[in-house]
This record gives sequence, C-alpha cells and structure tokens, in this order.
Amino acid sequence: MSKKVFVDLTHPFSADIPRWPYFDKPVIDNKHSLAKGGVLTQYIGCTMHTGTHCDAPRHVMEKEFDGKRARYTHEMPVDAYTGDAVCLEIEIEAWGLITGKHLEDACRRANIKPEELEGMIVCLNTGMHRKFDDSKEYYHYSCGTGIEAGKWFVEHKVKCVAMDMQALDHPLHTAMGNNGMTRMNLLGASGRPITEEYIEKFGEEAYAEFDKELYIKLHGKEAYDKKFGELEEIGCWGTWEPCHKEMLGHGIVGVENLGGNLDKVSGKRFRFYCFPLRWYLGDGSMARCVAEIEEDDLNDVPERTYQYGGF
Repeated sequence: MSKKVFVDLTHPFSADIPRWPYFDKPVIDNKHSLAKGGVLTQYIGCTMHTGTHCDAPRHVMEKEFDGKRARYTHEMPVDAYTGDAVCLEIEIEAWGLITGKHLEDACRRANIKPEELEGMIVCLNTGMHRKFDDSKEYYHYSCGTGIEAGKWFVEHKVKCVAMDMQALDHPLHTAMGNNGMTRMNLLGASGRPITEEYIEKFGEEAYAEFDKELYIKLHGKEAYDKKFGELEEIGCWGTWEPCHKEMLGHGIVGVENLGGNLDKVSGKRFRFYCFPLRWYLGDGSMARCVAEIEEDDLNDVPERTYQYGGF
C-alpha cells in the first residue's frame, strides 16, 4: 500500500480573489510590519462567503424542515463538513441544470452506488473550478444544481456536498437571475439579461425551472406545489436557491467554490477534511478543504496553477 498524501482542494485567498457579483472586495492591511515593529500582523475584512467556504442553514432560511430555527455555524457538529468522501465528475453542457440523471451517471463512472453515499461527503467536479475568475463565464454561465439535485442528496442521505461552482445552486436560481430580494437579472455577454439569453438557448419551458410565476403559468399550481411545495410550506420562495434550502433544511451542509487540485482526486474515494471557524451565530465561514488519499490513487494531472488577479 502506498503512503497517504494530502491534496489541497481550496482556492488561494487574497485581496484580489474572485468573488460573487455584489460582494465587497477583501481588505487586507498590516497592523504591524517587521521593519517597524519587529512582527508582521495583518488585518482582513471580508464577507465570509468569499472563495472556498462553508454554508450553514441560517445563511438561507429561518427554519429547517423539522420546524426548528435554522442552525448557525456554531450549532453544527464539529465534523459536519468532514468524513469519507467521493468526488463525482459531472458531465453536463455549459450552463446546464444538474439533475439526478447526471449524478447517477457520475456514480456509475466513479464505481459507487447511490445507496453507498449515505453519511458521505459528495464532492462535485463539474470543471467550473478551472474557470475560477472574476468573469461572466464563472459566475453568470456556470452549470449548477436545483430542486431535483437537492432532493436527490436528501434521498441518498449524504452528509455534505462540496461543489466546485459559484454556489450550491444554478446561477439562475440565485439573485444573479430573477430570484431573491436583490434580484439583479444581470446582463450577459450579449448585453441582454441572462434570463433572456437562457430562454433563447434552452427555451421557455427549461427556463421555467428558475421562475415561479412562469412555472405556474406553464404547468399549473398543482405541478409547482408537487415540485417546490416542501419549500413553500416552511416559508421559502421555491425557485430561489432551492438546492441550498433542500439540503441545508435537512441537515446536509454545503461547501462552495471547491478548487485547488480537485482534478487529482476526481472519480476517487478519500477522506475529506473541512473545518469552518467556530463562529458563534455564524452563517458560514471560509475554510481550508483537503483530501487525504493513497498516493497511488491520485490522477496523473498537472499541479493546479492560478492566473486570476494578474499573477
């Protein structure tokens, strides 16, 4: 048996790290310098959902499906984001919505049965981590999950899902599209809203998955309630970040912007380590994500390098 090695699955952090479209730029300053004070002490101010980070239920909902108040970071078990893991390689078209079909196909290729995922960490490699940058390609046009994937994770009783994308939901399920209190409906590469671009590319019926009013118009209220009703019953807007809420509301925590050398462990089983800050009343936390794996099991791919921020 070969020796075990640690593989970093975290994007490097800096003041120039790419961040979600309306997040503040991290501020990094020195409180002491070696030349003047003999020590180097730095100050960091930023949103905790910057770069590779964890989400706690309180980030997106007031109460979970058991009727209790949604939990903060400090209320989650210390190993909530850590455990035996598998990295599923998702094959999907650009901007596509990940469903159970994609997840089951990835399980077959990783030689793991969906029923074996109970209690495990599921890492998703969609290839988006290779595009991590301050760009429309990474944020606006990412593939992503939705209500069906969220229900799939719940059905198979996974412990945590770590995704290499901008969020635990497809961008059109977020405020980048036409959902949420801060609905931005951002402009795409054509200069038109990304919602219009999506309809042009995939059709109105496909876009309805992201739009409550359109879904009801096309399919009826009964069909909407069948798909999104569980969320609506606890006071959540069904098409607004449904995978977040479906997972977190059932105690399945999430990690966003997984990166680093993810390709080295793609399709493999390993031990996943991720620990958020023990932040009292926290909604999430930046974290270091690491895989522990047999050296002989590593995929033979180049070491990840980063070009964002002018480096």
